[in-house]
Amino acid sequence: MMVLITYDIKTDHDNGAKRLRRIAKACLDYGVRVQYSVFECDVDPAQWVALKNTLLNLYDQETDSLRFYHLGKKWRLKVEHHGAKPAPDIFEDTLIL
Repeated sequence: MMVLITYDIKTDHDNGAKRLRRIAKACLDYGVRVQYSVFECDVDPAQWVALKNTLLNLYDQETDSLRFYHLGKKWRLKVEHHGAKPAPDIFEDTLIL
């Protein structure tokens, strides 16, 4: 399933910059960064449970916010991109590691 993850982490106090890096790294383990605080993650149900639990354990519920958008299997029909920096399509584009 495709899940769009967005976050807003308050970095000016209480280890916010560290939380920001950890949340970004957790999202990178499962998906592709499409904007600074936006990730597209194609995960199976077990991966989704693990990723969501990780993120919920990392963020500060008093100052930060996480948003999860479940786009489903036909997600390509729901995404429209305009402007600079199109994200690579990890299913169609050739990736060299």
